Formats: sequence, structure tokens, C-alpha cells
Amino acid sequence: MATQTASSRPLSDAVIARITGLVNSSGATTVINAPFTGEPLATMPLSAAEDVEQAYAKARAAQRAWARLSPAERAKPVLRFVDEFIARRDEILDILQWETGKARRHAFEEFLDVTLGPLYYARRAPKLLAPKRRQGAFPLAVKTYEYRQPKGVIGMITPWNYPISMGVGDTIPALLAGNGVVHKPDTQTALSVLWCVDLMIECGLPRDLWQVVVGDPGEIGDALIGNADYIAFTGSTRAGRLIAEKAAPRLIGYSLELGGKNPMIVLEDADLDKAARGAVRACFSNAGQLCISIERLLVHEKVYDAFLAKFAAETKAMKLGSSLDFEPQMGSLTYPRQLEAVTAHVEQAVKAGATVVAGGRARPDLGPLFYEPTILTEVTTEMDLCANETFGPVVSVYKFATEEEAIERANDTHYGLNASVWTRNLARGRRVGARIQAGTVNVNEGYGAAMASHDAPMGGMKQSGVGRRHGSEGLLKYTEVQTLATSQYMELDAPPGVPYAKYADLLTSSLKTLKRLRLK
Repeated sequence: MATQTASSRPLSDAVIARITGLVNSSGATTVINAPFTGEPLATMPLSAAEDVEQAYAKARAAQRAWARLSPAERAKPVLRFVDEFIARRDEILDILQWETGKARRHAFEEFLDVTLGPLYYARRAPKLLAPKRRQGAFPLAVKTYEYRQPKGVIGMITPWNYPISMGVGDTIPALLAGNGVVHKPDTQTALSVLWCVDLMIECGLPRDLWQVVVGDPGEIGDALIGNADYIAFTGSTRAGRLIAEKAAPRLIGYSLELGGKNPMIVLEDADLDKAARGAVRACFSNAGQLCISIERLLVHEKVYDAFLAKFAAETKAMKLGSSLDFEPQMGSLTYPRQLEAVTAHVEQAVKAGATVVAGGRARPDLGPLFYEPTILTEVTTEMDLCANETFGPVVSVYKFATEEEAIERANDTHYGLNASVWTRNLARGRRVGARIQAGTVNVNEGYGAAMASHDAPMGGMKQSGVGRRHGSEGLLKYTEVQTLATSQYMELDAPPGVPYAKYADLLTSSLKTLKRLRLK
């Protein structure tokens, strides 16, 4: 494995200065470190509450002209962005690896998402946003249309684990809907977002339309939510509740994609080799720092031992590393606090009687924040990792006897974000999957099949969230629905000189006729 040094940063000082200059900041700064090495990566400007206020003012001014453009015109810079983004693939992959510590193959998943998602919306926004004819109050006499108007300026809050999948993937549909955006990415991973904002401006997006603020939620959170016309947030369930509380007094809408304790069910008729390989991806992609990754494995008792042996062998054979190529199967954790949380969950479980089948220890020899992919059995309810999201490369494996038991245990959580079912019988897989209380369910895949289906909505049930990304809902949530009805040929009141009682009888007779003719 090649040794990484701070001198091999993916961006020059000049480029860092240019893109960090997009942050609305009064002058305060902080240093972000590379997870691979712990060494300084960049100096990041920080925003104060007044900087957030100014960002909203600039975004509102730009949004008024932007909203007057047709959806097709608004799509043009997005389509140019997709072309340029593809052409500069390796540059953005390097940035993602350096600021997150993830393996290149997992950075590539973000690359694919930020290619396919914006392309989907740029192609479909004109149709989704076009006025739609609706049935009027009376045939011929009333013509009714549904219009989609932009919300105004969206407050966008995105996380560190998939900074451009969430940051760019959620912002572009908001822009295509005619909105401005004030975006707060996580400080640690703001470089990749700023690089994309800079590229969007280069591709023709108005300079002030997509504003970026960076800082601690305690310092700028109130200003960010207090000025927004709508909030889009991806993060923890705890933080999602706080955002909902702050949005409620202003009666503004929000979408929240929150945490998960996602189950994977391996039925007795599953292809165990494929299921074991799939479980490696499902549990350990991005070092488990993925809200839709699998943390609970439910395996039928008839195949439990055989599956566990195959899964453990695949896990122990995984290659960990920080090289900027596609060889490592897993990279580093991103924050020291994630390493601390993972270590605490595993140590507490082992102390309480859990068995480590694979992994179970930090790997400082590879880098300061590496932790081995870990499989635990004999996990019980008194252990913290049994029901609480670990958000790291740790999975617990359980045995079940019947299909009904598997579904019941999969649903035995206050979360409902993602799930996975493995079986050779696809009809059975769909039938079982439809009974799992989760916003997305994958059959014979851990998470990628649903995540990459941009035409279908994605989000959480129960305490895993409100609202959806992807599909028509992922764009239309950033709009207000307006009904516009025009009356002609008749007044919706008794004509002059006609007694209202006679008018009421006439309308009643008309309703009977309309029903008989199936016009109503």
C-alpha cells in the first residue's frame, strides 16, 4: 500500500482557495484533516449567523430571475455539468477519498449517483413541472389546471458520509424546480461539494443561486432554518427531530432522511455464495458509514452455519487500504468519533457475551481511523448495538426458524429505512419484502438496486424519515401546488332573475345527468 502524505493532496492551494472562496464567511476558519493520515488537508472558512442571512438574501435575488426561466432552460447547465463531471471523474474521486477516507470503489458509487440522478431530473423536469389539465367543476364551463410553483429558497443540510450523493443529488432537483438553495454541507467534507458548485457555475448556473455556508449547527442552525422556505435534511434521527421542531412554528415543509438499523434476511433457498458476497457489500461499503447499510443479518437456521462460514471467509479476505485506486475493498472511518463509537459498541457487546467471528479491532497500522470489518454473533437486547445504529463496519448475525419470524424480527425496530431479502424465488422475495416496514427493499442485493433506481422514490418509514428523494417526489417536494381554474359560458351562481331554488333544482338535475353519463 502506497504511503499517503499531506503533500499529495488532490487539489492545489490555488484551487482550494478558489472553491473555498464560495463559502459565505466573515473570516473565521478551521482546519480539516485527512482521515487517511490525520494530517491537515485544507483550511475551511466558517460562517456566522449573519453570513447565513446574507446567503439567503443573495439566493433570493438570484432565484427570482431563475424561476422565470422555463424548466428546459434551467436544465441546460445541469446537462453540461453532467458532461464535465464525467470528464473529470478521477479528480472528484481523489477529493472524495481524501476528505472522507472511503475506498475508491465507494467513492465511485457517489460518482455514479451524481451522474445518473441529475441526468434523470434534467431530462424529466420539463414534463414533471408542466401545467397539467385537471377535471373542472363542470364540463366545458370550467377549465382547471395544476401548476407547480417553486418554494423559493431551500435550506439544504447534508452529511459527511456521502457528501455529493446527498449534497448535489438533492440540490439539483431543487434548482430545476426553480428554487434557490442555501446549502450547509458538513465541514469535514465541504471540499467535494464546493468543487461541484464551482463546476456548476462554470457550466452556466447563476453565481448566487447555490449558496454555501459552513459551520456548527449551534452557531448557524437557527438562521439556516429560520430563513428557509423548505428544509431538506439528511442525517441522524435525533437531529431530524430538532429540525422538525424548529420548522413547525413557521409552518414550512421539510424532508428528512434519517437513521436506520437495516435488516437482511437470508432465506433457506438463497444462493449462499451470492448472499455472502452481497452481505460484504451491504454491511461494509463505506466502512459501514451508510444510512442504508445492513447492520442486522437474519439467517434461516437450516443454512445458518454454512452461510456464516462463507460470510466470515469473505470478510476476513477483504483488502483494507488508503490507496487511490480500486484495489481496497474498504477504507477508513471518517471521524475519530466514529472510531470511538464503533469501538465502544463492539467492546460492550463482547463484554456482555457476544462472539467475534471476524474483525473486532482497530487497525492503526493502516491509518489512524481504520477498523476491521466485524461480524458478531450471540448479540442480545441488553447490548447497545442490538437496536442502536452503529454506523460503522459492524454487523450482528441472528438465526430464525420461520419466514414469519424473520419478518417479525426485521420489523422489530423503530427504524424503517432499508432492507434486503435473499432467495432464489423472486416472487417469494417480493412477497416477503412487501411485508417489511422499510422505505426501500432490495431482493438479492443489499442496497444498490433500490438506491440506483432514480425513477422510484427513496426514503424512510417510522423514525427513519419523512418525505422522499428520487422519482417525481424528489423534485415535486420542492414545489407548491397551485390550482388555476377559469370559468366560461356560465356563472357559478343563479343568473339574474332566476330564483335560487330553481337554480338549485337545475344544478341537481345536471349532477344526475353528469353521473349517468360518467362525466362525474
